[in-house]
Amino acid sequence: MSMNIKSKRLTFKIVLSALALAGGAAWMAGSSKAEQATAAPTVSRPALTVRTTTLREDKWARTLSANGSILPWQEAIISAQVQGLRIADVKVSIGDHVQQGDVLVTLDNFARANDDATERAAQGRIVAPDSGVISAANANVGSMLQPGQELFRLIRQGRLEWRADLTAEELMLLRKGMTAEVVVGEGRVIKGTVRAISPSVNAQTRYGYALVTLPDSSGIIAGAYARGIFDVSGGKKRLATLPQSAVMQRGSKTYVLHIDAESRVHEHAVTIGQRVGDRIEIKQGVAAGEPVVESGGAFLTEGDLVQVVK
Repeated sequence: MSMNIKSKRLTFKIVLSALALAGGAAWMAGSSKAEQATAAPTVSRPALTVRTTTLREDKWARTLSANGSILPWQEAIISAQVQGLRIADVKVSIGDHVQQGDVLVTLDNFARANDDATERAAQGRIVAPDSGVISAANANVGSMLQPGQELFRLIRQGRLEWRADLTAEELMLLRKGMTAEVVVGEGRVIKGTVRAISPSVNAQTRYGYALVTLPDSSGIIAGAYARGIFDVSGGKKRLATLPQSAVMQRGSKTYVLHIDAESRVHEHAVTIGQRVGDRIEIKQGVAAGEPVVESGGAFLTEGDLVQVVK
């Protein structure tokens, strides 16, 4: 009886030892697998799929943009030279085209002539000093003239010109005879030439002006706003450009995103020039053949991994 009990106790201890050894082995195997899983390298995913572009050589004319107003080339003031005479008739009004020598006003002095049948005699008239367009009229029938009194204003020869407002630095780029394209109204383009350049700028506004002759000013109203472009290069020059979508602005910084050999993006500051259509001149900051992100750069940050689409 006692032998059976001892035998059973020994068997139970052997079973427990085997179970303990099996559990330890299983725990060690589990720990090893967990460690292996933790040690496995992390695979980075691209932040964005992008296309790349490089500098392109273009030939552009160097231009200068400006805003300004349409003004009369010259405006003559027509005034009374005598006093005590009354205006008998006014022949013209605002907007009328007149020729040199055309009668604008006739005058009466209401003096009785020797002939009793003639109660009044015409004593004079005022004529146009040049051909042009009447831009202002202050003469009224029946009013008495005073010396120096303004009666009319005349845009001489009907000629208008564009006065472009420019800084001192911009004025120094201009020369008489340079060409300019002036846009007025709903997109009408007039080609003109620089007639005069102011030798100084206003001390308060820091702006001066250039006067551009408009060979065809028909249908344009004096005082209208206009914008224009000067050709300051005298021809086309070679320059490097990128699509405007590849160039980004953050505050005062202008930059592009260069893609390195590991397909990661890096910001490169650039110096830009003029814009034509959807292209922009790159003066400095990008080397020839250097790949940069063509579009979508606003969604990327320094060091992002990208997938490049050919």
